[in-house]
Order: sequence, then C-alpha cells, then structure tokens
Amino acid sequence: MRYFIVDDDPASRTMLKNIIIDGDLGVVIGEAESGASGLQTILTINPDVVLIDLLMPELDGIETIELLGKKGFQGQFIMISQIENKEMVGEAYEKGIEFFIHKPINRVEVQSILKKTAEQFRLKGSLLTIQESLANIGLANQIKRQSSVKEIVLTTLNDMGIIGEAGSDDIIAIIEFLMIQEHKVAQLPPLKDLYEAVAKKQGCPESDINKESKAMEQRIRRTLLAATNNLASLGAIDYTNHEFEYYAPRYFDFQEIRKQMIFIQEGKDEPVRIKINSKKFLQVLYLETLEKYSQN
Repeated sequence: MRYFIVDDDPASRTMLKNIIIDGDLGVVIGEAESGASGLQTILTINPDVVLIDLLMPELDGIETIELLGKKGFQGQFIMISQIENKEMVGEAYEKGIEFFIHKPINRVEVQSILKKTAEQFRLKGSLLTIQESLANIGLANQIKRQSSVKEIVLTTLNDMGIIGEAGSDDIIAIIEFLMIQEHKVAQLPPLKDLYEAVAKKQGCPESDINKESKAMEQRIRRTLLAATNNLASLGAIDYTNHEFEYYAPRYFDFQEIRKQMIFIQEGKDEPVRIKINSKKFLQVLYLETLEKYSQN
C-alpha cells in the first residue's frame, strides 16, 4: 500500500510514518503540511490511501477531499482528527472517507484501521480485475497504442515514488531530448552539456542557461535523494520487494542505499550522507527507455 500523509503537525506525520513502516503496512510516498500544498502532488503520484487531518490552514481536510474528488482522484481517504462533532464527522463520511483515526494518535488503532483499509483496497482491486476481464472479452485483436517516452519514464519514476518531486519534470525532459536525437548514443555526454542543451531547447534565454543548468542539476539531485530514501524504506521493510530488488542495484550505487537502510532499521538520530550518482541514473533510465520504446 502506498500512503500520503497530510497534516500540519510534523510530529503527527512522523508518528504515522513510523507506525506504517514499523508495522510493515506499506510505504509512505509523500507528505504535506496542508491540503493546499499537497493537492497537486497527490494528483500526480496517485497514492492508494491519503491520511488527512481534518483541521488545517488554507484548506481543511473535507475541502481537500472534495477538491481531489472533483479532479478525478479515486484513492481512499482516512481522516485524522481530535474533533468529535457528529455533523463534521457525518460530512466527512459523505465526502468519501473510509475511517477516522482519533487524536492523540494510538498505534494499535492506526494499525487496525490501515489493515482494514488495505483489505478493502484488495477487494476493490479484485472486483475491478473481474470487470476489466469481462469488458475485454472479444477485444483481443484491438490495436495496442504505443506508449510515449514520457509515459515510459513516468512509470519508472512512479515505481520509485518520485513523480511529485521537482526534478521529475527535468528527468523527463532530458530523456525526451535524448530520444529525439538522430544518432542514439550508448554513453551520455557530460551532464553539464546535457543540462544546458535541454535548457536551451526549453527556450531558456542564453544569458540564463548556465544558471538554469545549475538549478536543474540541484533539482535532479534532490529528486534522486528522495528515490534512494524511498527504495531504502522498501528494502528495510522487505528485502525481496520487487521495486527495491530491481531499481536499487541498477539505478543507484547500492552501498549508498544500504547505508540509508541501516539508518532506517537502527533508528539512528544523525542522518547519513548519501552520495548521488546522477549520471548513472540518467544513463540507465535512458537505455531502458530506449529498449522499451523500441519494443512497443
């Protein structure tokens, strides 16, 4: 299960995240301190479940749920609140929440509710599978639409839980730029040259290309750092997890992810410094995208 936490209290977000990880209930793929700041990210990364506080600045929990529903989000909601007003609780259920978690947060209550939500999610998935199977009878000869480069890259970034990160758009732009080159190369050019070429293609003024290139480099590094954290969390929970097994050794320096896994497992206070190899990541992503695109 992929969770997103929206709560203006950092301590509550940390506590919920720890309960999910410690209870082997899934992975937290993102968090936000308000409904307004989390809205677009939730729509982009499409978590299975959103744990959302009722009372928040700008947009409260009910307003956020209503907006997400209008924009097509179909994931599940769990409301977090210390309010027990029957009218507000009733309104929340009308907007589509599945369960309430009461504050102060209780580990046993959270684990019980998340297990029930996961079971509902699995049942819903089984029903959808049956419906899709029935709908596809007689359509075996339908022509399959070719996936675009962006769709292929987004699938990979989604597996790593980093679609909502600022550098994800830069990564997509770089791979799209490489894919339209007439002569495909096995080895990428120097990253500085690549960043500048993409910035220029995007219409960046000549005087700002160097500045935008450096900004792009930093956005990508922060995004890849988030990916290493996500994969390390998956590996710490389940060493045989498919995404962890596939992406950690291929796209990253595995020893760096291993250091982060040890940090998570041992609960150390001092965060570890992780080295990010952006060129390795982009190199592997480019070659895999090229292979998948040619197989369409």
